[in-house]
Amino acid sequence: MTSLTQGLAAQLSGAPVQQIAQQLGVSPSQAQGAIATALPLLMGALGNNASQPQGAQALHAALQDHAGGDITSVLGSVLGGAMGGASGGQGDDTLGRMLGHIFGGQQQQATQGLGQATGLGSDKTQMLLRILAPIVMAYLANHMFGGQQQQASAPVAQDSGPQGLGDILGREVEQIGQQQGGLGGLLGQVLGGGNAGGLGGLLGGILGGGQRS
Repeated sequence: MTSLTQGLAAQLSGAPVQQIAQQLGVSPSQAQGAIATALPLLMGALGNNASQPQGAQALHAALQDHAGGDITSVLGSVLGGAMGGASGGQGDDTLGRMLGHIFGGQQQQATQGLGQATGLGSDKTQMLLRILAPIVMAYLANHMFGGQQQQASAPVAQDSGPQGLGDILGREVEQIGQQQGGLGGLLGQVLGGGNAGGLGGLLGGILGGGQRS
């Protein structure tokens, strides 16, 4: 069965990869490889947050009002500055705080490890994570509550409450572990950090930044 992470990676293939590569100043093939490495890290960290009731409730609150935007539009908003841009601008600190809430005390470790694994280095890795984080959140919102880019492989969740979200992300973490031969290395270290709180208003603000008038 296709995982949520694989489904999102498929949606980002083609033109979105080209746009991200241009933003990062790398080749499309390097950008695609970096995205494939970063997405399980982001999804796994969110799954770790949602494994605790407080984290699941906060993440659910952040997602529930922001379904419906397609991934291409979210990417355009991030790159175009409607959400503060991938680097620089007023929203830059907010995007940075968003990653802080996703990764908790493991943010620096995640950035450094991902930079080494992808060859992007710290600065470009930070930029990539700031591009991908709101995209992952919008994708999860669409999966939970319905959206413009639903696919047969990732139907709307039957249980759209916090418990359902926790269950869905729990299964996603298991699938990521199976696909990667276990949750060792960088992903295992980040998931071991734990971070359950503080996702609500901050992530909701990020997702709403490019969609509200």
